[in-house]
Amino acid sequence: MSEHDVVIRGGRIIDPEKGLDAVGDVAITGGRIDAVIPGGSADLHAREEWDAAGQVVAPGFIDLHSHCADPASRRLQVCDGVTTALELEAGMLDMSGAYARMVERGSPNNFGYSASWALARMSVCGIDVSTGLPAFLANIGAPAWHRELSDRERGRMLEMLRYEIDDGALGIGVLLGYCRETPGVEYLEVAGLAAETGAPTYTHVRDLGRPDGGLLGAIEVVAAALDSGAHMHLCHINSTSVRAVDRVHALIDDASGEGMRVTTEAYPYGSGATGIGAQFLDPTELAASGRSPSDIVYLRTNERIQTAERLVELRAQDPGGLAIVEFLSEESPEDLGYLTRALLHGDTAVASDAMPLSPGDPTHDVGWPVPSGTATHPRTAGTFSRILRWYVRELGILDLAEAVRRCTLVPARILEGVSSDMRRKGRVQVGADADLVVFDPQTVTDRATYSSPVEPSTGFSYVAVNGTPVVKEGVLQVTALPGLPVRGGR
Repeated sequence: MSEHDVVIRGGRIIDPEKGLDAVGDVAITGGRIDAVIPGGSADLHAREEWDAAGQVVAPGFIDLHSHCADPASRRLQVCDGVTTALELEAGMLDMSGAYARMVERGSPNNFGYSASWALARMSVCGIDVSTGLPAFLANIGAPAWHRELSDRERGRMLEMLRYEIDDGALGIGVLLGYCRETPGVEYLEVAGLAAETGAPTYTHVRDLGRPDGGLLGAIEVVAAALDSGAHMHLCHINSTSVRAVDRVHALIDDASGEGMRVTTEAYPYGSGATGIGAQFLDPTELAASGRSPSDIVYLRTNERIQTAERLVELRAQDPGGLAIVEFLSEESPEDLGYLTRALLHGDTAVASDAMPLSPGDPTHDVGWPVPSGTATHPRTAGTFSRILRWYVRELGILDLAEAVRRCTLVPARILEGVSSDMRRKGRVQVGADADLVVFDPQTVTDRATYSSPVEPSTGFSYVAVNGTPVVKEGVLQVTALPGLPVRGGR
C-alpha cells in the first residue's frame, strides 16, 4: 500500500474543467495530485493529513497580471490564494536573467514573464532598462521614448522581442496606453510577430484622452487580431473600458464569433494604480477624458491632489511615484453596475494588477507582517478573496464554482497555447500540479482597504504550491519558497 505525502480529507472538491463538485479526498505526492476520490477513501494513507471538512478544496488561483517581485507583496498574494503570479502586461527583458534572479531569491508562488514591448522600445531609444519595472516607472514620461521609431529602431525592437520569446517568454506585454505616439503600424507588427511565434499579446490599450477612449483602444486590439490572427488579450477591461464596457464586450463577442482569439480580465475595484507621470494623467488629458486631479491619490504622502498645478509638480518631481486613480465610484450603484458587468461577462479571468510594495528595489523585503503604513493598492492583497466575499457570498451574483473557474481554469486556458506548464494548473485532477487552496466559503474575506492596503486576506486554511504548504492551518509559512518558473515554449 503506497503512502502519499499529504491527504486532504473531507473537503468540497471543485474541479472546474471536469465539473466535479463533491465532498471527497485529494492525495498529493511529489508535488503532483495523484488521487482524487469523491466520497473519500479510508485506503488513502499519508505522512500528513489536512482536515478540510466544511471547506472547499480548489485549484490555486492564477493571477495573469501581477507586478509583484518583492517578497512581501508575493506573500500577501499567497495569503489571497494566489499560487501562480505572472508579470504579463508590463513584462520583462532578459528572460534567462529574470527567471534566474527569481529562482535565486526564491518565491512562495510560481512566477513567469512576458517579453516587454515597453522596455524593448525604451532600450532602442537609449534608456537603461536593466532594472525592469522600476526602470519603466522612472522613465514613464521620458521624451526619449515618446516618439516614432525609425525603421532600424523598430526592427531592432522586434528582434529583441523575438529573442525573448525564443528564450521562454509567455508572450508579449504591450503597455500601449503609456506611449500614445506609437504608430498603428508598429502595433500591427508586434501582433504579427506574436502570430508568427504562436505567442499571445497582453495589451494595456491606448488612451486617447477622451471619454470613449477605452472603446477606441479596444477596437485597435481587435483590428490587430483581425490583421494578424494573433491571440490578443485585453488587460484590466474594467479600468480601460470604464463606462464603455458593454460596447467593448459586444466588440469582443463579434470578434470571437468571427473566429478571432480575444480574451480579457478584470479586477473588483473602481480604482487603479500606476506611476503618476503616466501620459494619461497629464492634467489636460484628465480633463479631456472627464476626470480631475482630485481623482488621484499620491501614495508616497497619501495626498489627494487638489489642483492641476500640484499634479504637474508631482509629475515632474517623481514621475514613477505610485498613485491611485479612481475611474469608477464604488459608492455609486450605476458605476458598480459597470464594474460588475466587466467581471461577469463571458470568460473574463480574475486578475489583480497587483502592485509592488517597494518598486525601487524588487529584492527589498519589508518583513512580515508587512508594516502598517506601507503603501500599495488593496488589490495586491485582496483581489481574489474580494471576489469570494463580495460577489459570491454577499451579492450572490456569482456561483462559487463559477468564481473558482474564473480564478483558475480560465487564466490557465489563456496561457495553455504558449506554455505546457499551464496545462497542469487550474485543475484538481490526477497528474495536475499540487497548487491547491483550502478555504472556508463562509469566512474567506479580503481585509485590505485603501486606508490599510497591506492587511492579508483570511479564511484560507491551506495554500499549497507544488505540494508544499505556504499557508498551513491559516498561518503563512514565511520561509516556504516552493514557487517554480512558468515558461513559454514554441
